[in-house]
Amino acid sequence: MPYPFVAVPHAADGPLQGLRFAVKDLFDVEGYPTGGGNPHVLARSGIRSSTAPVVRQLLDAGAELVGKTHTDELAFSMNGKNAHYGAPVNGAAPERICGGSSSGSASAVSHGLCDFALGTDTGGSVRAPANHCGLFGIRPTHGRISLDRCLPLCDSLDTCGYFASEADVFARVSDVLLVADKMPLPPTPRLLLAEDVFALCLPEARDALVPALGRVQAALGPALPVRAADRSFEELYWAFRYVQGWEAWRSDGALIESHGLQLGADVAARFAFSKGVSEGQYRESTAVRRGFTAHLAALLGSDGVLVMPSMPDIAPLAEASGDALETYRNMSVQMLCLAGLSGFPQISLPLAARDGAPLGISLLGPAGSDRSLVALAERILKVHA
Repeated sequence: MPYPFVAVPHAADGPLQGLRFAVKDLFDVEGYPTGGGNPHVLARSGIRSSTAPVVRQLLDAGAELVGKTHTDELAFSMNGKNAHYGAPVNGAAPERICGGSSSGSASAVSHGLCDFALGTDTGGSVRAPANHCGLFGIRPTHGRISLDRCLPLCDSLDTCGYFASEADVFARVSDVLLVADKMPLPPTPRLLLAEDVFALCLPEARDALVPALGRVQAALGPALPVRAADRSFEELYWAFRYVQGWEAWRSDGALIESHGLQLGADVAARFAFSKGVSEGQYRESTAVRRGFTAHLAALLGSDGVLVMPSMPDIAPLAEASGDALETYRNMSVQMLCLAGLSGFPQISLPLAARDGAPLGISLLGPAGSDRSLVALAERILKVHA
């Protein structure tokens, strides 16, 4: 049964006056339930009596909330195909998936239904949809934006991010949610070309990103080729999967088992994997995570910025098989896990395309450099393609 629209008051003026936004259905909004993409969770939710601080921050800045958006179940997918509610349509490439789990937020922005939208990013749930739908998207430094009154998946990996289709809107929202960096990047950072991450792309995607890379270098200077990873991507992939799985089961395992949640096949398989992660695997993966984070922090220092692909390719076709989507997801996690494991900020910029579909290029900076990355993105956008 659909819930009636409830108007949510917002400030009459402020830095976001005149902008409309939507919120992923993980965040509490007074007057609405929080369903997390699952009808059983929705039925148990009840109407919330308070609003998540990040949503309140946007309302107090003058933005108008126009609604809540679909998400993959319990935010544990990257395809945007919800077994219960279907798949939102990609406004930039309707024959292709939106990506998830912030699928509804990306879809709403890509269709112009709102100016910006909140999502979350644990393993790529903002960066993947931003790539697929031709949007600006950010996974901020872990803990930089409040996740209070937001359904968790993995405490040490979850972040609150957001989408916009216009660079100026993205910057205005960033001014409100990020404020100023405590340790900003210098005006001319050391630009580092993550050659090993580019090698993870399909050859056609690498070719399509060449003009975008040229545009980045025209704005920020020549990029020094480096290796972003201190070990194999397969090792980093499994470290991420084990950390994610261990924490996901501790967030949702009791809920799933005690209430008999009916999950889509792909999400159910991920939680089954998560249940089986041992404490030893988690501890070993945490050690890998610490080592990689130290390596990346040393590589970036206080003035380095990695330029890298956002995803290995454009969005898969909506008609792709489940096996094909899972293969693409696993390819993607190898590059997406760099920001996830380290907790460092990453911005996806919609600067490329292939076969008529968007393709993103990313900037990844040291912890706490979020607003500086947005400023660099603004500089890049001033360079004509």
